Amino acid sequence: MHIHNMALFFLFWCSLFCFAVDAFSISSLVSKELYDSIFLHNDDTACPAKNFYTYESFIQASRCFPLFGNTGNLATRKREIAAFLAQISHETTGGWPTAPDGPYAWGLCFKEEVSPQSDYCDSTNKQWPCYPGKSYKGRGPIQLSWNYNYGPAGKALGFDGLKNPEIVSNSSLIAFKTALWFWMTEQKPKPSCHSVMVGRYYPTKKDLVANRTAGFGLVTNIINGGLECGIPTDGRVADRIGYFQRYASIFNVDTGPNLDCQYQKPY
Repeated sequence: MHIHNMALFFLFWCSLFCFAVDAFSISSLVSKELYDSIFLHNDDTACPAKNFYTYESFIQASRCFPLFGNTGNLATRKREIAAFLAQISHETTGGWPTAPDGPYAWGLCFKEEVSPQSDYCDSTNKQWPCYPGKSYKGRGPIQLSWNYNYGPAGKALGFDGLKNPEIVSNSSLIAFKTALWFWMTEQKPKPSCHSVMVGRYYPTKKDLVANRTAGFGLVTNIINGGLECGIPTDGRVADRIGYFQRYASIFNVDTGPNLDCQYQKPY
């Protein structure tokens, strides 16, 4: 069974049962104490997501994706977890350059996009049609956006993402599940973030021409390359890297090469 098919199988299994199977837990690598040391300020009064992104929800959601943080050797497993936490930290950051404990201690501060510029409805997408009056703005750790993401995420995880997108910012568990769903799911021509971080990304000819080399920078390209990649010294890319470097240090693992995407063509 190919790795992508295996991931789909476990997603289906998760949507039906999602048992708390200890064998699939990453709690052995991410204790509550470590989680709290990473997200020093996510429960501060200043953060709108105070008490939302709980350690328990993160661990429970991760059990639905048994390949996450459980693929490859120990260093690869730690690096993937650090990369995931870094990306969701940037997406939800409440930090600023002179913030207490530094800008990279303020991940998971927001649970939904502030002042969205649109309702993120792609009306040309007929497979996942928008529901009248609903906004598909960024919500949850990965800031899930657009109807073409809410629809398939809901289908995979067992909720109606088109009619009830608000559940992503109302349920801590579902919020983390959507972030991990996005991380683990291939959306061609994009590979999954997971496959990139565990060394199972195989670039096509188009990827090679576009300089889409494996590394943390490619994950940024997958998540928001259209706005951030192919731009020299983009501040948002630098913020993602800053989080990753901090978390990699906490996990005592190297970051690997190709941290930025400034010379990569977006998908």
